[in-house]
Amino acid sequence: MLTDNKLNDNNINCLKNGGVGVLPTDTLYGLVGSAFSPVAVEKIYRLKKRDPKKPLIVLIANWQDLEKFGIEISAADKKILGECWPGPTSVILPTTVDYFTYLHRGTNTIAFRLPKDKRLLKILKETGPLVAPSTNPEGLPPAISIAEAKKYFGDQVSFYEDGGTLADAPSTLIKLENGKIKTLRKS
Repeated sequence: MLTDNKLNDNNINCLKNGGVGVLPTDTLYGLVGSAFSPVAVEKIYRLKKRDPKKPLIVLIANWQDLEKFGIEISAADKKILGECWPGPTSVILPTTVDYFTYLHRGTNTIAFRLPKDKRLLKILKETGPLVAPSTNPEGLPPAISIAEAKKYFGDQVSFYEDGGTLADAPSTLIKLENGKIKTLRKS
């Protein structure tokens, strides 16, 4: 969990301006960048050596953030989301907005998570939605400390915010389709 209640304005501004950094999230350290910056998203793909066909999870501050991505939620899906959020569950939802191809990678779906952690929510309210995959190159274990994250990425990111040791499981990943849940990953 996030431990320091003071937000670092330089890091917030960095993220707002398309930079990439490492932040503790509600589950693991995240390699974060603005979900609205194709440049930041592509940098994260390069740093992680991530399969370009695999979409990233987007952290949001509130339900209204979904509208910014063209997400329309049925009443049945809204009820399910109300049981999952806020919390460590990422939910794959369909989008029809062509602009977000750099996020959905041709799947026409984006995974979102509304975290419970108050400090992380404050950050998201200031930066806007952030992509936040785990802090590791694909195929290697997620960094559980800033020291491990620095071994992976060194000076290739703009900042590191230390949240102590984070060894939680990644979020549960589910897909919603017409009021039905399909679990893709359990935490």
